[in-house]
Amino acid sequence: MAINIVLVEPEIPQNTGNIIRTCACTNAVLHLIKPLGFSMDEKQMKRAGLDYIDLVNIKLYENFEEFESKNPNADYHLFSTKSPKKHYDVNYEDECYLIFGKETKGLSEEILEKYPEKMIRIPMVNEERVRSLNLSNSVAIGVYEAIRQLGSDEMR
Repeated sequence: MAINIVLVEPEIPQNTGNIIRTCACTNAVLHLIKPLGFSMDEKQMKRAGLDYIDLVNIKLYENFEEFESKNPNADYHLFSTKSPKKHYDVNYEDECYLIFGKETKGLSEEILEKYPEKMIRIPMVNEERVRSLNLSNSVAIGVYEAIRQLGSDEMR
């Protein structure tokens, strides 16, 4: 079983470090799309990722177009608060790609418009009062729903 986590222009090193830990625990591949809001050797990111960074397959891309060209015909799932479809109402396939936007703005309209049928959201009780969940929490929710659907026995 393989799951791919894609961060488009992540800004906060601690979130990326936490996501590295999630990738290490789930054997997920991490795709980072520039520009990054930090250096990969920043102290905060390393502290958040602890010593797990060497356990994770990390792929770096200059932009979203390069990511698309290197991953054609992939099973994309774009996480956005703008989607009416919930993250547990879709079927995840082996080697799926869970795509998340930057912390302050989410995914760009250009990306969302390109894949409207692939947009999903994590429901929240107070959606009228809160903008979104923390990025690393959202990634964990998404990856573990995919694992649940694909069968947790395969993680062992």
